[in-house]
Amino acid sequence: MGEQNRARIAVLLGNFFFGTSVIAVKQISPVLVPAIALTAIRVGLVCILFWFMYLMKPVKTGFGKNDYWRLLICGIAGITLNQTFSIKGMSLTSPIHASLLVLTTPITISLLAAWFLKEKWNVYKVVGLCLGISGGAVLIFSRDLSAHSSEEQSLGDLFIILGAVSYSSYIILVKPLMAKFSAVHILQWVFLFGAFISVPLGWNAVSSIQWHLFSITNWFCLSYVVIGATFFAYQLMNFGIKKLGASVTGSFIYTQPFFATIASVLIFEEQINFPKIVAAIMIIAGVFLTNFKKSN
Repeated sequence: MGEQNRARIAVLLGNFFFGTSVIAVKQISPVLVPAIALTAIRVGLVCILFWFMYLMKPVKTGFGKNDYWRLLICGIAGITLNQTFSIKGMSLTSPIHASLLVLTTPITISLLAAWFLKEKWNVYKVVGLCLGISGGAVLIFSRDLSAHSSEEQSLGDLFIILGAVSYSSYIILVKPLMAKFSAVHILQWVFLFGAFISVPLGWNAVSSIQWHLFSITNWFCLSYVVIGATFFAYQLMNFGIKKLGASVTGSFIYTQPFFATIASVLIFEEQINFPKIVAAIMIIAGVFLTNFKKSN
């Protein structure tokens, strides 16, 4: 299997973790764990895991002064802001709204990549983007929309959008570093800088958590958010950025609503219907076209 295909599988798996993490977050936040506390736990523990990896196998990174400044900005945008906004948004709005609004990410990534990284658009990418967005919309709107609207949900929607913009900025900012350094070393420093901000902000909230109220399911959800949807997912996505580019990696976000719906079927026994099947086909076709390169 070639590196391109391995990268596509890695990005697909990373988006699986991201997509299904919405359900895990809703299980524990905000009732058991305040959103800002979950962010602090998530960022802090993953930072420790990355640096434990470094201690097990120390390697000289070769970062220069300007690289550390970029890593700092990446840590603020991709870790502190993205995690804070996203988790807060998930805790306030419905999974349907969260899945829909996160689809603003590939649009933002493509626009930023075209502007800053000079990545070219072609007809396949444009059609793929449109098809993927349309499929995601069909998939999401085919679900139950009976949840009542409220000011909290509107605020949650805003936080989801801000999280998507923050993550888009991170993908663009980290791309030049990916061309020169190991993805793992980049994540070690990105999470370290993010932890310096996120952990102090959420420390008081963490200390107020009543851990004795946690069930086995709650502990699994917390572990899934930290290990699966953060520690593994960020490594998988960074590998994709390095091998596929920012725009192509971002286009796979269309699969997140698909994975979220499958998880809902298995966990909440939601029914699979014709609109969901059509949406899945559209999303897969959109990802294919966005990745398609015409042979010379």
